[in-house]
Amino acid sequence: MENTPEQGNSSTLIDLQALSKVFYTEEVETHALSDIHLEVKAGEFVSIAGPSGCGKTTLLSILGLLDSPTGGDYLLDGEPVASLTTSQRAKIRNQAIGFIFQAFNLIGDLTVYENVELPLTYRGMAGSERRERVHTSLERVGMAHRMKHYPSQLSGGQQQRVAVARAIVGKPLILLADEPTGNLDSKNGNAVMDLMKELHDEGATICMVTHDPRYATVADRSVHLFDGQVVDEEDAQRAEHAQELEESGFDV
Repeated sequence: MENTPEQGNSSTLIDLQALSKVFYTEEVETHALSDIHLEVKAGEFVSIAGPSGCGKTTLLSILGLLDSPTGGDYLLDGEPVASLTTSQRAKIRNQAIGFIFQAFNLIGDLTVYENVELPLTYRGMAGSERRERVHTSLERVGMAHRMKHYPSQLSGGQQQRVAVARAIVGKPLILLADEPTGNLDSKNGNAVMDLMKELHDEGATICMVTHDPRYATVADRSVHLFDGQVVDEEDAQRAEHAQELEESGFDV
């Protein structure tokens, strides 16, 4: 897989066909995703929207090879992922996918520099190249002046910027962002979204889960989920409204 997508390249990076995910317990069978069809082209910015519990994070976990579907097909950059071994999946996650999480997921006893460098250490990359990449990524997100600090010494917005630097330092095929503004106030949330837009303008392919309609509109297009299925925007709004009424005790 090529790890540096080119601006204007219209190749399909993500191709999901009839994807499903079922969680089983001894007594309950939960259909988290059902018959998902989705294509994401190189250079696209796609938002995945929907209410809590609709399957957004499950879908993102499958896209990031953190989980496996129960049924259907998933091709990443034209290659089927179903037959990949655990070590192959880990290598692809390290080299082709950049993750940005709502909770930042920085390691508390590592400095900013060390947090951003960590994904590169698993590649056996020379120290000089690691240093160059880390410095470039931190400068890109405006955090180079904090590289010797620890996460506890940073604000939430600063921690998320470091998390973005860690996600892009490996020059991945695609960025997967799970509610990247969820733990931030509006000012820092807007700043992170501005950074995401800039990365997209520079050619990054992004899939972002968000519950905030303001940020969903930043993307090229939105995919709406409801009860584990892709629905159009009007159907999603009607379904969410009906759900709200039902939860409030009204008959619908």
